Order: sequence, then structure tokens, then C-alpha cells
Amino acid sequence: MVRILCDLIRWYQQGISAQRPFRVCRFTPSCSQYMLEALQRFGLKGILLGSWRLLRCQPFSRGGYDPVPNHFTFRRQG
Repeated sequence: MVRILCDLIRWYQQGISAQRPFRVCRFTPSCSQYMLEALQRFGLKGILLGSWRLLRCQPFSRGGYDPVPNHFTFRRQG
């Protein structure tokens, strides 16, 4: 299941996101890259972290550098 989700994210990154003329995500790494790394690091629990990140990626967010945590937590590092 994780592999399928990772493949879908890579497809999005290479097919859809790459076609955009400007960067949309307010965070570094991008939300799709964050979800990919969270899935690879935490398995299906990574969906929770990635979803939380997507909810925070909106115009009123300060954005910035927000890496996947080393331990499963919803607290922002840094």
C-alpha cells in the first residue's frame, strides 16, 4: 500500500506539479515531498503527518523550512 501511494505521489510530482509555471507550496520541502518522506519513514502513519502538513499549507501559514520529524509527532521542528 505504501509503495502504491509513493508511486502516486511521484506521478503527481513529475506529471502535474512539474507543469506548473511557479511554485505553489509555502513550505520546504514541498508538501508532496514531505508526504513521500513521511510515508517512507513511518509507513501508513506517514499519511497522518502528510495530511496535517496539507492542512497547514494555506495562505495564512508562515510556511518555511519544515522537515519530516525524526520521531512520529505533530509538533513542528525548529
